[in-house]
Amino acid sequence: MYETLLIETHDGVRIVTLNRPEVLNAIDARSGEELLDALRGAEQAADVRCLILTGAGRAFCAGADLKDHVPGGTSLGEVLRDRYNRIVLRLRSMEKPVIAALNGVAAGAGCNLALAADLRIASDRASFIEVFARVGLIPDSGGTWLLPRLVGVGRALEMMLLAEPVDAATAERIGLVNRVVPHDELRARAMEWAVRLAQGPTRAYGLTKRAVDHNLAVDLRAALEYEAFLQEIAGRTEDHREGVAAFLAKRPPSYLGR
Repeated sequence: MYETLLIETHDGVRIVTLNRPEVLNAIDARSGEELLDALRGAEQAADVRCLILTGAGRAFCAGADLKDHVPGGTSLGEVLRDRYNRIVLRLRSMEKPVIAALNGVAAGAGCNLALAADLRIASDRASFIEVFARVGLIPDSGGTWLLPRLVGVGRALEMMLLAEPVDAATAERIGLVNRVVPHDELRARAMEWAVRLAQGPTRAYGLTKRAVDHNLAVDLRAALEYEAFLQEIAGRTEDHREGVAAFLAKRPPSYLGR
């Protein structure tokens, strides 16, 4: 179906693998469109309740394929608006959990795609670099919004201005990733998380993502009101009724994701 992606679905989990290992999974026009389409498909598929995004070979994603951009051609701003911004917004707005399974280097826009996931689990061989300053650019693809919220302004600016790689252990220590695991265990450990999430209350997860993103930009009073609004929605779901029934019956819940 796709030339630049591998797609699998197991136990309610859609695994999307960036599959251009010969260029470290750098994103060009075709792979960007295919990734956006795959994310849209995962969001719409009723049998998919969690998404894993990972890479083939020794890289997660090296960012933009510079061979795809000719100076004096399409403006970088237009490329961002048409390609990367749409992908990042799709990841953040998808009302299903998204896990980035980071198998290797995540550079530039590739690093920021990882930041747009909800959870990040990294191989001990992974590394991260906000490489933009090395080519006279600013961090894009949501990096200036996402990175400071994960690691703090000081650490974010250090990564952005010095453009030095951060290894997996450091990334875990500063909060850039949630967990670091041995390289050969990455897929299995990511699937453990994903299957657990796929069996959970999907609507509540989606509303939680919506609340977190919205409430990062408002004051406490507005955040409290938005929580109350979303809780009204969550309280009407089948999963909420099942969760309460399971609690009262002292049995494990069986969530249907609706």
